[in-house]
Formats: sequence, C-alpha cells, structure tokens
Amino acid sequence: MKFLVSILLIIMIFQKSITIFDFNTDTDINDWSVTNDNVMGGVSSSFTTLNKEGNGVFAGKVSTENNGGFAMTRHVTSINLKENFKNLILRVKGDGKQYQFRIKSDKNQFYWYVQPFKTSTDWQLIALDLKDFYPSFRGNRLRRANFSSNTIQEVAILIGNKKEENFKLTIDYIKVN
Repeated sequence: MKFLVSILLIIMIFQKSITIFDFNTDTDINDWSVTNDNVMGGVSSSFTTLNKEGNGVFAGKVSTENNGGFAMTRHVTSINLKENFKNLILRVKGDGKQYQFRIKSDKNQFYWYVQPFKTSTDWQLIALDLKDFYPSFRGNRLRRANFSSNTIQEVAILIGNKKEENFKLTIDYIKVN
C-alpha cells in the first residue's frame, strides 16, 4: 500500500504542476527570511541555508524560555492556482518531528492557513490537500473557512511543538498541482 501511495504521489507531481520553490546550488537563499519567537520575547534561534547538495536546510533550536516556543522560515511568492490544483507537494528529509506548512492567500492578511505534517529521517514526498489548510492566528484556530483561494502569496514552515528541541528539516522543493 505504501508503494502504491508513493507511485500516485510521483504521478501527481509530474502532471502539470507549479513550482513554488526549488532549492538548488544556484538558489538565492536570501529569498527566505526567518521569524522566531524573539518577536514576542522568546529566545529560540533558527536559520535557513543551503547544504552542499543545494537543498534548503531550516534548522535551529526551539526554546520555551520566556513563553517562547517557535521558529519559522518564510518566502514571499506569487502563485496563481489553476482550478484543478488540489495539493501542495513537499519533498523533504526531516528529523522525525512535526512541522506546520503555512500559506497566505494575501501577504497582508494577519493570519495563516496551516496544516501540520510529520517528517521521517528519509526523503519523503508529502502531499497536503489545499482544502485542508485551516486559518490560524498565534496558534489559535479561527472561525473562518478553510483555504479556498486561487492565489498563494506567501509560504512558511514552522516548528512549535511546545518543547525544547533542536530541529533540522532539509527541503528539496515545494510544488502545487
């Protein structure tokens, strides 16, 4: 069954898709910015860099000191979704921890649409259904409809598991199809 799911994901990716971000050795990593809990008095730290293979690496240490507890990397984009696009696809290699993928349909909106995903220590394809992204502000789910826009103007990856932990997420690409 796991093999069948992997084959279906590969087929979905190679159908018409839009690349949100493809990390490679020529990537300008300055297109990504970090926001940690220090914006609220916390002391978590993180960075986004490229490894020697050209993959993006989001890594650091989450601290719950001073009511902190999150680290996030984000990228402003401008994606117009086709009507039949249903999934956001990540190719990542994690550390066994849970992360959140976040999207904004308007870069000026105050909330994110969020969906958690669990990583493994092997490369994996993760498909996140766009309609399952729920609105959230400062960790609280909002009483608004789930994501249904035809645009994505910002994406982010956040870790905030309410515990002290080091983390490392390696990212190959982010696509939508």
